[in-house]
Parts: sequence; C-alpha cells; structure tokens
Amino acid sequence: MPRPKSSFDRLRPFQFREPGDVLDDDTMYTVYEIARLLQGLDPETELDIETEDVLLDWAIPWMVTNAEELCFADPVADDEPGHYGLA
Repeated sequence: MPRPKSSFDRLRPFQFREPGDVLDDDTMYTVYEIARLLQGLDPETELDIETEDVLLDWAIPWMVTNAEELCFADPVADDEPGHYGLA
C-alpha cells in the first residue's frame, strides 16, 4: 500500500553500484549470489526465502541496467542457475 514520504525517517537517492565495485573480474556468480553481494553480504550467506525474494527485486534491475558490462554462462544442468560475471 502506498505511504506518504513523511512517514519515513530517511529518504536516500536511488543509486546502483558499478559492477566492478561488486564483482571480481575472474569469478562468475548466480543471480542469488549477486543479490547478496549488492547488500554487502557474503555470497554464500544462508537467507530465508522471503529475504532472498526481496534481494532479487534489487539484483535483477541492477543486472538489466548493467547488462553491457556483464557476461553469462549457461547452467551446467537444466535445474541449475546460470552464472554471471564481468564482461
């Protein structure tokens, strides 16, 4: 449900971090790992599904915005996620 701006203690500018500031040059990550890295978490941090869903809401637009700077590798198996890294 929409809320008035005045109901929040703090408003911050909406800024995306640069891919080179988030990802290592020689490493490929799943979208789930990228979502954690964008929040300053270790990519192997265990999260509950609700938290992971919220983090994905941030990670996917970031990946689309930075698509020209990223590359991807096909999943190893049909039931595995793909991996993404710096181009």
